[in-house]
Amino acid sequence: MSSPETRDPSPAVSRALGILRALEVARVPLTLSEIAREVGIAKSSASNICQALEGEGVIQRAENGYRLGLRTAELGGAFAAQFNQVREFFSVVEADPLLRTHVVQIAMLDAPDAIYLARHEGRAERLGTPLGSRLPLVYCAVGNAMLLAMGEEEVEAVLAASTFTPKTERSVATPEQVRSKVADGRARGYAVDHGESFAGILGVAAPLDPWQPGDPRMAVGVALGASEADEATIAAVGAALLDVSAQLTNPLSRRPA
Repeated sequence: MSSPETRDPSPAVSRALGILRALEVARVPLTLSEIAREVGIAKSSASNICQALEGEGVIQRAENGYRLGLRTAELGGAFAAQFNQVREFFSVVEADPLLRTHVVQIAMLDAPDAIYLARHEGRAERLGTPLGSRLPLVYCAVGNAMLLAMGEEEVEAVLAASTFTPKTERSVATPEQVRSKVADGRARGYAVDHGESFAGILGVAAPLDPWQPGDPRMAVGVALGASEADEATIAAVGAALLDVSAQLTNPLSRRPA
């Protein structure tokens, strides 16, 4: 018999969340049988929960099963809009003559990963990372930028929690390599990902100071095709991101020069 400490206080909610996680991971529609198998529940239970989730718009029917519904996008947007920096991001980027022509993104810390929250589409090419995606802090530019703003103990905690599974031939493979990147980034003020997350795509990013106490760490970054990412372009984008970062800092929390 389960003890009070281990008993699930709300099995139906836990199963509903399990269904949402299964659909999130799958990224394609799942049948009721597949959902039941992934969550570890009876098909009849899966059917009842899916009906309730469908009624709220959280999931929707597809030709061969269920997929996430529009309500999840609305909830994701509402989550991001809680933060002043995300609300101001689009107008600030659009006003910058250089950044407005690039793919610019904001990501948030969820150690040991970065989660992408907002995206300015400044070009037709499919660069950058889809909203809601996760990338390891140790590889991506926005993740590296968050590391720049951390104290050494926090950096070491991230490194201890990170799994070094290189995504490309340029990905760092050891904590020492990450520490070296952090030192270089602190010296210039912004981070650079030389194709560590996706081959052929270079990232440049700057950290964002929390708008108010309790806000998560964030960073703003640009995705560049490797063919256009010469040193002059990287430096110009880095300088523009530092300017945007300053504009997205709460004026009441800025430290005196």
